[in-house]
Amino acid sequence: MKKSLVQEKSFQFSLKIITLYKKLSSENEYIISKQLLRSGTSIGANIEEALGGQSKKDFIAKMSISSKEARETNYWLRLLKESDLTNIDVTDMLSDIHELIRLLTAIVKTSQQNLTKN
Repeated sequence: MKKSLVQEKSFQFSLKIITLYKKLSSENEYIISKQLLRSGTSIGANIEEALGGQSKKDFIAKMSISSKEARETNYWLRLLKESDLTNIDVTDMLSDIHELIRLLTAIVKTSQQNLTKN
């Protein structure tokens, strides 16, 4: 089965989140690192569920959850970047999450429009 673009990008992003989590944990930063691990890996998990959805409404609901998790992840990454908790550079990850947010927003909007047309 061929993977979708958003599915593959979210999986690769999850791998980066896990690596970041390990680095933050080694610096004894546990609060934000756990929040990032939870929200950052949830994006892809919900996309996987959406792709196996039972209906178009189920698909839209799961993709919407992915979008919300991506926005939460963006918040935690911004907080890490702007705080003095670590010197780890998350600039590339912020670019990745912005791309995922754009993709997920487009998918949800298009799917909702298609649902109302039918």
